Amino acid sequence: MKITDSIKMATTTLMANKMRSSLTMLGIIIGNASVISMIGIGQAAQKLASDQFESLGANVLFVVPGSRESRRTTFEVPKTLVLDDADAIATQVPSVMEVAPQINSRLLVTYGNKNNNTSIVGTTPSFLTVRSFDVSQGRFISESDLLRNKKVVVLGSQIAEDFFPNNNPIGKRLRIKNVSFEVIGIMESKGSFLGTNQDEILYIPLTTMANQIVGKTSNYGLELSFISISARDAESIAAARFQIENLLRLRHKIVGEDDFRVETQKDILSIVGTVTGGLTMMLGAIAAISLLVGGIGVMNIMLVSVSERTQEIGLRKAIGATENNILSQFLIEAIIISAVGGFVGTIIGISGLTIIGLVSPLPTNISITTIFLAVGVSGGIGLFFGVLPAKQAAKLDPIVALRSA
Repeated sequence: MKITDSIKMATTTLMANKMRSSLTMLGIIIGNASVISMIGIGQAAQKLASDQFESLGANVLFVVPGSRESRRTTFEVPKTLVLDDADAIATQVPSVMEVAPQINSRLLVTYGNKNNNTSIVGTTPSFLTVRSFDVSQGRFISESDLLRNKKVVVLGSQIAEDFFPNNNPIGKRLRIKNVSFEVIGIMESKGSFLGTNQDEILYIPLTTMANQIVGKTSNYGLELSFISISARDAESIAAARFQIENLLRLRHKIVGEDDFRVETQKDILSIVGTVTGGLTMMLGAIAAISLLVGGIGVMNIMLVSVSERTQEIGLRKAIGATENNILSQFLIEAIIISAVGGFVGTIIGISGLTIIGLVSPLPTNISITTIFLAVGVSGGIGLFFGVLPAKQAAKLDPIVALRSA
């Protein structure tokens, strides 16, 4: 019997039992849609994390106080970085282009009858260059503001919209921890980064932050939350890291474990990539279970079909059909159910990802390779779980089959 005849016969048989065939496909459809959706969401999360880290700035390194162990075992952030460290890096490390020291805090901000507990960043003019931020209106913090401890503030775009919805905030005054500040600028929108909205941050001069807002909390100088550094180019990042680590070890007189760590975008992205990659695998594995259940459903229905079609099998064998003819027909039926279910499930999965991409910041995208792989796996499951029923049908003795009918 030709393969085309087997396909026609299998299709005719499946169409004769539309409801049963549809319900059998349902498990494959749900499993395939789940796999496509979960893998797509995991890949989108990885892409989103990558894009967000790239937005931190070009060739950026971060010097963070405390070792990994100390930050893991205590709730308090170690006070081991000071402004003099940032100045030393800027003047003594040749592979560094710009250095932006930073003090972070979260404080009550008030304007009129509006108030909000908001992130405040004390920094320097280098922040714009190092972190690739831009000002949309007004200006950013200047060296003069630092030298004079001026009480000026630059607003994130979302804060400007929340506090001054119908007014130009430039020149207006708001209060941070009951200290009055003049608004001198508004930042360009930057979006969220790892769950933190960067448009809801206020920027004030580093010296003003230290002297009038948070105070000095370190015996060794002006304590910093961390230091952002831009290397001269991508090739200088490794050299800059090595030189910064050696300089700070000398300055801090370290003979044992470092009381700081230097991290690059690549380091942080690698950690996030490991986490999101593991999450993608876990989601894919969970979704694959439903695909496995769908395959078992195919096998179950095919076994039922064999028992119901005993007379047909016996009659076909009696008029000359071989075991291979019977085997191929039942295998083709299982493959058709799984492949069609996989195709429909893939369409549903892609549609779901498209909707997620429209209503969320996740940059959802599915490659053609993933689609073909998903449909191929579905067909493979049909082949795998269809073997047992097909073999059982092929081995039926025609005389016994006709008698049992």
